[in-house]
Amino acid sequence: MFRVLVLAATVVVIAQQTPIGQIPSSRIIYSRDQTVAPAFEGWELNPDGSFNLVFGYMNRNLDEHLDIPIGPANTLDPGGPDQGQPTHFLPRRNRFAFRVRVPPDFGNNELVWTLTSRGKTERAYATLRPEYVLDGIIIMRDTGFFGQWGKGRENQAPVVKVVGALHRTVTEGQPLALTALATDDGFPQPRPTPLQMPARSTAVGLRVAWFVYRGPGTHVSFEPKQFKTYPDYRSNSPWTPGWIPPPLPENGTFSVTVSFAKAGTYVLRVMAHDGGFDATQDVTVTVQSQ
Repeated sequence: MFRVLVLAATVVVIAQQTPIGQIPSSRIIYSRDQTVAPAFEGWELNPDGSFNLVFGYMNRNLDEHLDIPIGPANTLDPGGPDQGQPTHFLPRRNRFAFRVRVPPDFGNNELVWTLTSRGKTERAYATLRPEYVLDGIIIMRDTGFFGQWGKGRENQAPVVKVVGALHRTVTEGQPLALTALATDDGFPQPRPTPLQMPARSTAVGLRVAWFVYRGPGTHVSFEPKQFKTYPDYRSNSPWTPGWIPPPLPENGTFSVTVSFAKAGTYVLRVMAHDGGFDATQDVTVTVQSQ
């Protein structure tokens, strides 16, 4: 089975399982049953001379979230397996998902992120080759805000901070209230996602959302429902044509109530994004059985 979305002049085929007919594979977007590929985005130089190796990923599914626990199927080496990478993989292309700091003498070494999903192993190789250097203009461009034009060069990243402890304990089914404070420099001014499809740029202006970074996301629910932090041209995403950032609370406070249907350890991430840069903070939640 498949569905066809006609969006402006673009036809996107969403395959439920196996593609049919003679549609070129490059034109097919799968709803589920596909793999996740790690990606090395580039490196950043820190003021102390150390470096950040920046990773993201591509979940080839349009709808399906995948969970890959830390271990042989989700490891960074050398030094792994756990170096702060996600275990819950949101759909589609998620850029700049995490950073690994390496020392000033990292030199010609490399750090390898290995992911195995549905029996397929893929790797991203991180090095300090000069052509992989990141700066603000590159990050904004890759995010979808073309900040190399006009005042975009003046843009500063938002700031976000979780109110209260970064480690919480609750019981299955017990609501957990979480609050974050977010501020921004006010640039760029809020603007909806362009109406052309597919949108090459996102909506801009401060937006804040919570999502699952580690742990099985199917067992977590948020109230109010959060917008998608990943590209989805259909609905409720900053990449959806015509999408407008939600109104900002006057006090800069963003609150959510989270419920967990299954015991375990989860990492929830709050992201503040202005369309060019993001800032994040994590909360680790231990959920006990009733």
